[in-house]
Amino acid sequence: MNGRFYLAPVRKFLDRYYGKLRKLKASYVLFNFFNRKKLKHTQRMYQKYGVKRSVLLPINSSLLPKGTTESPWLDGADAQAKLQASAGLKQFDAPTQAALTRWPEDGYVVLRGLFTPEEVAAINAEVDRLINDKVVDFNFTGRKIMFAFHHSELLRQAVHDRRILDAMDFLLGKKVRVFQSINFLTGSEQHAHSDSIHMTTYPLGYMIAAWIALEPITTDNGCLVYHPGSHRLPYLLNDSYDHGGNRFEIGDDAYARYEEAINEEIRKGGFPAQEFHAQPGDVLIWHANLLHGGKKMSLPNASRKSMVIHCFAEDVLCYHELTQRAAMMEED
Repeated sequence: MNGRFYLAPVRKFLDRYYGKLRKLKASYVLFNFFNRKKLKHTQRMYQKYGVKRSVLLPINSSLLPKGTTESPWLDGADAQAKLQASAGLKQFDAPTQAALTRWPEDGYVVLRGLFTPEEVAAINAEVDRLINDKVVDFNFTGRKIMFAFHHSELLRQAVHDRRILDAMDFLLGKKVRVFQSINFLTGSEQHAHSDSIHMTTYPLGYMIAAWIALEPITTDNGCLVYHPGSHRLPYLLNDSYDHGGNRFEIGDDAYARYEEAINEEIRKGGFPAQEFHAQPGDVLIWHANLLHGGKKMSLPNASRKSMVIHCFAEDVLCYHELTQRAAMMEED
């Protein structure tokens, strides 16, 4: 029997029950051992960046080499000039070019009507089928369906849609790989956060995400909320706040403390919240460090179908700062 046989019930248990086991770093070491084939990318990146550590052990920003100056090409002060002079910008149609030019200042791009009504209907029908056939289930949050694209060719094609990935490749200046999909049937109501506390890269900034509206999204059903310009804030990582953890455990309230620290950064920086009201097929692409969350639903449990795609640049180290573990990367 292969490792996947043993991994499936362990992963399901970890995803479903957010309890003491998820706080213990040793549980992730065990998980890494049974899933070590998916850490080949991590091993290659450890060698590339000179990380002297087993891929099975916890990893966080404090254990990585200091002093790297590498960053995405559009993260510098001269980003707008570079963007306007780029021949690559011309590969996109005029509306997309106009949207992309907002990236350096805002930290996000809106692409309206990217998916057709027929494509949206097909995605929704496929998600319903996977749920009804008990192929996928909600994780411990009760709201998120993780990695559904691993179970569906139609969803695999959707998350690898070149209309999204070409824009991501351009914005990062590197080829990206799809890491994760999340499907929602209702709003997340998640507090403001940067994805880089969950999906982190070394060097920083080489994660990028896309959010696809799969039905009309309004204030009532819990629209996405983001803070334009907040991507230029320093990355808030484990050594930036008191997370309450130690050598053996993740802090019991590490994420709550992180959210408090983020709220303070928003307050000090004066970054007003903006709501993303969308029609089916609209796409929002955002920067690795853009602060965003989900608005509280005016109508409890209102339907708000959407799909999120998280991608990493293919030649950087990818890990999870909050839980201090390497990212599991599927080999092509």
